[in-house]
Amino acid sequence: KNKREVWRVNYALAKIRTAARTLLTLDEKSEQRLFQGEALLRRMVRLGLLTESEKKLDYVLGLTTAKIMERRLQTKVFKLGLAKSIHHARVLIRQRHIRVGKQICDIPSFLVRLDSEKHIDFALTSPFGGGRPGRVKRKRAKSGKGGDAGGDEEDD
Repeated sequence: KNKREVWRVNYALAKIRTAARTLLTLDEKSEQRLFQGEALLRRMVRLGLLTESEKKLDYVLGLTTAKIMERRLQTKVFKLGLAKSIHHARVLIRQRHIRVGKQICDIPSFLVRLDSEKHIDFALTSPFGGGRPGRVKRKRAKSGKGGDAGGDEEDD
């Protein structure tokens, strides 16, 4: 299997942890540690990797790959029950059926922010989200067999 996404997450995590480690070596009252440390922690909290109670640089060093992978759009779509499996979630995202807020997002590795999490839904143009019916359903309706026959086996 291609593990490129895992490697990319590991690389990003390594950079975050390196930044936290260098900041921890500085004096606690140092200007650089205060400003850059706060910025790093704010970013981690906004992405949902740390909770508000964990706003310390020591917690940044404890971040794991699994924690970042949990924040991906693909995982969120599956956990919210919009898809039947992780693989189904990936397909729905790539086929532009999922939106975050008002924006259609077709990147499965998109890191969902904490405030955007509650806005994940089917796209308005998608057959799942009340858009026009899919190709098979339109064809069945046209031939007169009725649109609801086999609505579960919809090919988009």
